[in-house]
Amino acid sequence: MADQFESLRGQLLLDSGQLRGSFFHRSVVLICHHDGEGAFGLVLTNPTENKVGDVLVADLPDLIKQDKLFLGGPVQTTALSFLHSDAYLPDANVIPNLNLGHSLDDLADLGEGFSPTKQLRCFAGYAGWSAGQLESEMKRKAWLLHPASIETVFTTDPRNLWKKILLEKGWEYRLLADAPEDLSSN
Repeated sequence: MADQFESLRGQLLLDSGQLRGSFFHRSVVLICHHDGEGAFGLVLTNPTENKVGDVLVADLPDLIKQDKLFLGGPVQTTALSFLHSDAYLPDANVIPNLNLGHSLDDLADLGEGFSPTKQLRCFAGYAGWSAGQLESEMKRKAWLLHPASIETVFTTDPRNLWKKILLEKGWEYRLLADAPEDLSSN
């Protein structure tokens, strides 16, 4: 009997220590979409030095143009995606109150609106997996799973998110979290 498909949408993938030398070394990836045809995710740990307005030629509100741009993954690095959160998003498509979007018009509308609880993060590129590829990587234990939360997605310290989550997961992950970047210097 074939394994029953289980979507990982709304989960965080953490490098389990097996991805050294790859784009995903010490990364945290939010799985935004996952079905039998493949998966789409955004790397939460790669802020760039660029602001959205530096790389996106579009009529966007200044507030959005000043936001830091994140590198969402190695696939189609010219493609725009954004995560938007608010206190109440009835049609959220990632986790409750968190929505994934790709439309410049929708992004502009978000910038024009006012909500004291609104959060927004823009990404260039994404992480993508073909049918069965992510499941294969999970079987090889390339990734650790952790449930996503709004607080985690919009952390103010994205470069240290991988280590922070590992330490939260418990003592058995401390050695991995505290390992030096370059194992030869250990």
